[in-house]
Amino acid sequence: MDIKEIQNLIKFVAKSGASEVKLEMEDVKITIKTGSGKTETTIVQAAPMAGIPQVPAAVPAPQAPVSEAPAPVAASNDEDKYIVVKSPIIGTFYRKPAPDKPNFVEVGTDINTGDTVCVIEAMKLFNEIESEISGKIVKVLVDDSTPVEFDQPLFLVDPS
Repeated sequence: MDIKEIQNLIKFVAKSGASEVKLEMEDVKITIKTGSGKTETTIVQAAPMAGIPQVPAAVPAPQAPVSEAPAPVAASNDEDKYIVVKSPIIGTFYRKPAPDKPNFVEVGTDINTGDTVCVIEAMKLFNEIESEISGKIVKVLVDDSTPVEFDQPLFLVDPS
């Protein structure tokens, strides 16, 4: 956990109105106490090496929006006649429920409201993403087993 994350946490706790917050992770223990206009923070960091793997893990995240930039531009040209199904969460996109099962939907598949169109894995939980519209899948915008961001376009659907 770096200093900016700690500062943001302190600001968040101060604004929330909580009187005390304790956060314990493998390498850091933080206690934030607020009250009478004064904020007191105690930070105990046991193993600074545990924080080092977090830096490389954070580096790929900014690269993901750069690689997805062409997809929204391509989708915006077709938005007049197609509806975009977007990711409601951050995670890993899967087109099928299991490796040995068929894809939930293919290009040309007719879908109804409530039909499962994909699964997004977030924190070891598999979240079924259901269609909010009825129509026909025109284009799949994301490759199987790739990371997706919140509100990233996944499918183009022709509602007619």
